[in-house]
Amino acid sequence: MCQVNTNPMTKQMAYLEVVIPPDISSEETSGDMMVPEGGSAKLVCKAKGYPTPKITWRREDNKEIIVRSNPPSNQKVFSVDSEILSLTKVTRSEMGAYQCIAANGVPPTVSKRLMLHVHFHPLIQVPNQLVGAPLGTNVTLQCQVEASPKAINYWTRESGDMIIQNDKYFMSEYSNVYYSVHMKLTICRLTKEDLGGYKCVSKNSIGDAEGSIRIYEVDLSKAKQKHLGQNLSDPNRLNKIEFEIEGMSGSDRNGSNLYLDILDPNGASTQFTSRNQQILVGIVLCVLMRWWSAFC
Repeated sequence: MCQVNTNPMTKQMAYLEVVIPPDISSEETSGDMMVPEGGSAKLVCKAKGYPTPKITWRREDNKEIIVRSNPPSNQKVFSVDSEILSLTKVTRSEMGAYQCIAANGVPPTVSKRLMLHVHFHPLIQVPNQLVGAPLGTNVTLQCQVEASPKAINYWTRESGDMIIQNDKYFMSEYSNVYYSVHMKLTICRLTKEDLGGYKCVSKNSIGDAEGSIRIYEVDLSKAKQKHLGQNLSDPNRLNKIEFEIEGMSGSDRNGSNLYLDILDPNGASTQFTSRNQQILVGIVLCVLMRWWSAFC
C-alpha cells in the first residue's frame, strides 16, 4: 500500500505476485521402470512452481500412448495430461522412452525422461525354413528375434555344434527397435558337407527359443532340363526352350518316317525327318543344347 499524508489522506493499493518457473521434483518422480509383459506400470511425475505446473506425458518417439480403461477399451492418444500415467496390460510395443513435461506459463518449460522396459522371453520367426542353393554359391539364412532384456543370439548346426565366424561363416545382426534383432548367417562356397539343418538360438534371463532352417542342393543340370519345353519365342521366357511333336507315325521297324517340328528362339519352325527314332532324338538334343548354350 502506498499512502500520501495529505488532507484528505490519499492511498493506493497494489498487489505483487511472484511467479516461479516449474521444477520437477526428483524425489517424488518415478525413475526408469521394468515390468513383465502383460503387467502394469504407474509412472509418476511431480513438479513445483507458481502457478501450479501442468504435467503432460508423451512418448519420445512420438508414437501413441494406449490408455486402457474399465470396461475394457483401448484409447490411443499422443499425450496424457496428468501427474500419473497408468499403463495396464503392457505390451512390448509400449516399451521405450517417455517424457514428463512440466509447464506453467513461466519459462523455461522443463521435462524428465523415463525409460519403460518390458521384459519377455525370446520369440523367433523364420522367414524361410527351407533354403535351396547350388553347390559353390553363398547362402544366407535369416531369423527375426524379439527378446527383452537383450538376448544372447547364436547359430548352431542341427547336431548342436555352435558355429564360429571364420572364412566359411559370416554372422551379422541389426536392430530396428529396442527389442527386435535380425540375425543373418552367410555360408560361403556351399559344399555337400554344408547341406542339412541349422538353428538360430536366442537366450535371455527369462527363457530361450530356437528356429530351424534346412539347406538343400539345387542341381543346375536338372534345372536346365526342366527349362526344356518352354517357349523361347515368348519375350518373358528367353532362357527357356519349347519343342513339339507335330506327328509321329509308325516306327523304324516298319519303315515309316518320323516327323518332328521344333520351334526355334526366333519363332521359326524347323522340321526333322528320319526313319530311325534314336537318330532323330539325337539330332533334336544337339539342336536344343546349341540353343541352350546361346541363351543360358
